Amino acid sequence: MNRNEERYSQFALVREMMDTIDVVEAFQPDVSKEVAGKIKKAGRLLLTGEGSSRIFPAKNAIRKALMWGLPVPVVTDGSRQAAQYNLDKFAVFCASNSGKTKEVVLLAKQITASGNINCFGLTANQGTVLAGEVRETFVLHCGWEHAVAATKSVVEQALFYQSIISHIAGKDMGAAMKGLNQKIEQALTLPIDKKIVEKAKAARVIYFAGYNDGVAEELTLKTNEITRKKSDFLEGTYAVHGIEEVMDPDEVVFVVDPIEDEIAKFQEVLIKGVGLTVVAIADHKTPFPTIVVPGGGEMAPYIYLCAGWNLLVEIGLASGINLDKPERARKVGNEFSGQLC
Repeated sequence: MNRNEERYSQFALVREMMDTIDVVEAFQPDVSKEVAGKIKKAGRLLLTGEGSSRIFPAKNAIRKALMWGLPVPVVTDGSRQAAQYNLDKFAVFCASNSGKTKEVVLLAKQITASGNINCFGLTANQGTVLAGEVRETFVLHCGWEHAVAATKSVVEQALFYQSIISHIAGKDMGAAMKGLNQKIEQALTLPIDKKIVEKAKAARVIYFAGYNDGVAEELTLKTNEITRKKSDFLEGTYAVHGIEEVMDPDEVVFVVDPIEDEIAKFQEVLIKGVGLTVVAIADHKTPFPTIVVPGGGEMAPYIYLCAGWNLLVEIGLASGINLDKPERARKVGNEFSGQLC
């Protein structure tokens, strides 16, 4: 992407992706220091929401918590499923950019009514319906997005959640974030090989494979919204454990941060066996055609996500798509209307 070219800058989606650079630069990890103490005292944490408000923000936090051996278990599920759980001993964060996503608002109502005082909201707007149902609401600084596909808000939500677990783990997130804004800018603007774009444009299905940290899964959702193509998330090594039976040579698999020990298996099963194209998004060259991004240490998932956005914009534009106007997808998937069910 090139923000200085009208071909790109005419779209709110692209402008909001580029806004992510400033969002990252401005983020202050101490914003969650006080609430992190409340969560640590509660002893366990559920991160809930719908779609992009949950996938990457929650799963990135969970992966970090598990890697760090966090003493507070962190889990996630959608609001409808979470409503079936006993959450009396959980701190719960309910994320909804609009603050009026029906499933989220109803869950917050249920938790508050149960007497649980550790129910918090994360929104992109002040004075929302959700804010009236939780103990405390945190408002993102990125502002409301005009494009249907959420982008900069996803990154700020993820930073907010990671800051919480960083405080609990005693880690200096500010140090880890040094230079992240420049690396994200590189990921958003690096040239994507036209052969890769054309292959993906022609593909019947685009797959994203990788860790269960929300990156590949969120890019799968963005593929639907931005390129209007069918897509599937293949967690870990799912791509070589059965689904190859129904894959076709005209499909593409993008592997985010490939697991080194599994590369040979991907080559054998997907390239030699199925005959499809495998492309890596990584911070180093791989045996696959590779979109190489800057290394980011523990902040690398944010860089991979932004590189994926870059790729999808190129595919969408090559396909002649209006990036801001999906035909069916809505900004607020299921808006709360005051009804209890």
